[in-house]
Amino acid sequence: MVQPVDFWFSIGSTYTCLTVLRLAEAGNAAPALRWRPFDVRRIMLAQNNIPFRDKPVKAAYMWRDIARRAQKYRLRVQVPAPYPLAELPLANQIALLGCDEGWCREYVTETYRLWFGEGLEPGREPAITRALGAIGQDPERVLSLASSPEMADRLADESDRAMALGVFGAPSFGVGTEVFWGDDRLEDALAWARDGRLG
Repeated sequence: MVQPVDFWFSIGSTYTCLTVLRLAEAGNAAPALRWRPFDVRRIMLAQNNIPFRDKPVKAAYMWRDIARRAQKYRLRVQVPAPYPLAELPLANQIALLGCDEGWCREYVTETYRLWFGEGLEPGREPAITRALGAIGQDPERVLSLASSPEMADRLADESDRAMALGVFGAPSFGVGTEVFWGDDRLEDALAWARDGRLG
């Protein structure tokens, strides 16, 4: 029996772009994942893990690596993109509301397309209105609900839940108690969900 796979993502993670866009390219053939937004910055601060700030050589590698991997997947991205995000929590609170209402995947996909295709920073205008409008959601209604203290608390709870499972970065994939970190571990997570092992 195939186990479910939790896709722990945080809008704000650059490498998550690769996972989100290649799942979009796969369309109906994409694996069935449970989309789980969280605040990766909350976890990184708690673990004193700030990977790219004040590290220009590492940041330059990241952008080149994303460009190479995007080419491998035949994805069109423009790098560097705006980073880090000023409004990371709000972008993910919108995604969390989307999970409740059934439009999370579409919102996240459109948000990453705008971020890595047009340089529009998630969590800010015009990216919010553009992404929500493209998927048929009313931005005013969504923002009213997503920016509430209750939704902020829920995102914090989800982030703490992810950290308790052993998630420390995004994207991550959870299969039971097993955690696979990084876009390049998606296939490993799917294999584990299917066979309970790798190889």
